[in-house]
Amino acid sequence: MSTSTSDVINPATEEVLRSVELLDVDGVDEAVARAVIAQRAWARLAPADRAAALRSFAAAVDAHVPELAALEVANSGHPVGNATWEAGHVRDVLQFYSAAPERLSGKQIPVAGGLDVTFNEPLGVVGVITPWNFPMTIAAWGFAPALAAGNAVVLKPAEWTPLTSIRLGELALAAGLPDGLFQVLPGKGSVVGERFVTHPDVRKIVFTGSTEVGTRVMAGAAAQVKRVTLELGGKSANIVFDDCDLEKAAATAPYGVFDNAGQDCCARSRILVQRNVYDRFMELLEPAVKGLVVGDPRAEDTEMGPLVSRAHRDSVASYVPDDAPVAFRGAAPSGPGWWFPPTVLTPQRQDRTVREEIFGPVVTVLPFDDEADAITLANDTPYGLSGSIWTDNLSRALRVTRAVESGNLSVNSHSSVRYTTPFGGFKQSGLGRELGPDAPLSFTETKNVFIAIEEA
Repeated sequence: MSTSTSDVINPATEEVLRSVELLDVDGVDEAVARAVIAQRAWARLAPADRAAALRSFAAAVDAHVPELAALEVANSGHPVGNATWEAGHVRDVLQFYSAAPERLSGKQIPVAGGLDVTFNEPLGVVGVITPWNFPMTIAAWGFAPALAAGNAVVLKPAEWTPLTSIRLGELALAAGLPDGLFQVLPGKGSVVGERFVTHPDVRKIVFTGSTEVGTRVMAGAAAQVKRVTLELGGKSANIVFDDCDLEKAAATAPYGVFDNAGQDCCARSRILVQRNVYDRFMELLEPAVKGLVVGDPRAEDTEMGPLVSRAHRDSVASYVPDDAPVAFRGAAPSGPGWWFPPTVLTPQRQDRTVREEIFGPVVTVLPFDDEADAITLANDTPYGLSGSIWTDNLSRALRVTRAVESGNLSVNSHSSVRYTTPFGGFKQSGLGRELGPDAPLSFTETKNVFIAIEEA
């Protein structure tokens, strides 16, 4: 079933953690065949039984939070505090959607001559393709609501960071989920991911990754009119107006962009500052950036770890050549590991660092003149995923949040993702929404049934 292996490397030490077997096309086909059988039995279960199974899965994750966090620290370089939160988030997402099987109510629609009702039928087998930046959390956003809606799930983790997903698959089985219902299939995107797209029994693809690959997934899915949810790139703006708490805006700005070393599609990688407070903001931002604790991800006080791979570090470094307009930098360890210091640039508006997704700890700071200029600059991107607006003027906050073309906005904070609220992007940042109370409906088809009633 497997034809090759891949070494998984610790990005903080460059040491090989283990080798992982990669599936070939035959292995994917075998897994999908098992998923088809498991899904039919799962969908026939009483809603309360499916809910109980998901709660058991959540409990199993809860019992292994430290283990999952340690795996993510080693495999992804996430600081241990972040990784612990991420493992707990998987538990919470499962717990949240465990309520869905008993709440997937259809409708009774008034019609003449009979009774009309709707049912939310599961799609069948769902393929989830996850990225390397948040392996556990993003996987859960796909598999938890899909399972809750009565589907089976085949999950392809990113080649660089498969370990926590593999462990979640083992915990699902140990918790009592039926064999074949939730399978983790490590492999290359060109093999496993591509087969998800072309396999006729995989009825939906949930893909998180680059816009470039997402467009190919969408095009491939069109051949079978296959459903897709796409969560793609971002170049989000952090807009700082002159009437905000400037000290708080500057102190929190590094955490809005340098979390997970900037490897975050929601990173506020463009800071837009009203011109009359620009200089003061930069004075306040510098100590906040230089105070960021970058180091051993196993240490409790570490706030930023390494980049995920040598290739990715080289990609990030290409955006900061020797003559780059660097305003200031933070610190980063020397020696083994794929480190890159938090870096603040002050380029021109048309510079590639302003327009392209760097996906690393590099932020650009640009001045703007007034509210209209801020909105124009914020929207001058093909992306529209996230963003922040800092102002103490409620009317301005509402005007700007409505005008910025983005799916997730925060006022006076950098919050992006809560499992209780919908998440997704405008424009080339994606298609569809994840999370929130309606997410299970995205894994169903609406069936309408009319029952004629004879007149007495």
